Amino acid sequence: MPSAAEIIAGDRAGSALARRSASLSSSGEVRDYIELLKPRVMFLVVFTALVGMVVGPSDTHPIVAAASLLMIAVGAGASGCLNMWWDADIDAVMSRTRTRPIPAGKVTREEALAFGLFLSCASVIVLGVIANWLASALLAFTIFFYVVVYSMGLKRWTAQNIVIGGAAGALPPVVGQAAVTGTVHLDSLVLFAIIFMWTPPHFWALALVKAGDYGRAGIPMLPNVAGPDATRRQILAYTLILAPLGLLPTWLGFGALAYTLVAVLGGAGMIALALKVFLRREGKAADRAAMELFGFSILYLFLLFAALLAEHGLGLSRSIPGFEA
Repeated sequence: MPSAAEIIAGDRAGSALARRSASLSSSGEVRDYIELLKPRVMFLVVFTALVGMVVGPSDTHPIVAAASLLMIAVGAGASGCLNMWWDADIDAVMSRTRTRPIPAGKVTREEALAFGLFLSCASVIVLGVIANWLASALLAFTIFFYVVVYSMGLKRWTAQNIVIGGAAGALPPVVGQAAVTGTVHLDSLVLFAIIFMWTPPHFWALALVKAGDYGRAGIPMLPNVAGPDATRRQILAYTLILAPLGLLPTWLGFGALAYTLVAVLGGAGMIALALKVFLRREGKAADRAAMELFGFSILYLFLLFAALLAEHGLGLSRSIPGFEA
């Protein structure tokens, strides 16, 4: 674990690099601005928001639904852009983020701030006009929570940053459903809960491997604050809650056979890998176990939501007899 002096030195170096990049004249290309939007995160947001749209009853016109989904994507990209603007100093000292557009000097912080604010305002206003103002308000809250509550507050203050901040990443299904129904139903709240409980074991698995990076950047991730063994216990505890929680759509009647199979098998896989992380605590074997859980967790969440999307999109969403709510 890095010493306090090393953390302070790394933070100063990152701040200096971020200030230097902010003073440069932008030479940013289109791909640099696209990178500011965190495209991979945008894909996950769009995907989960789409599932939130299809699981609820709706008579919204497909064009309105598609335009709403686009605005949700833009809002997610704006959040990522503003996150990069705020975190430019720590991005500069972390190996996995130092090539991002701002620390790399391709886009200035001022330009990223202006770009992010414009996209935030535009996405919220347009979503309100084309869909409804409840969805617009939820999107605005999601952006605010991710940028202000998580990025500016929790991330550098508490080891529970991922737990509380995970609410922002869990809201897209709720926003998506509100956009096409004008209200919030229980099914979208269940999807929120699944993503919310999935977030800590997913990110803490990566944090076990990248603890040195987070330490140099001065970010109080759980392995740096409570230690790797405590983190492994937390990963296992959250996974043991997540696996049965993943079966709630079946119990409530909006998850059918395909979803149930994915939830059962995927949940068992998550528990098995979390146990592996818990038991393997030394050397390369520990890092390998953590990265296996990190990678599988992405597949698990994707398959859960893909099963719901397929069932509802293909009209196969009849609930399993005996499991209707």
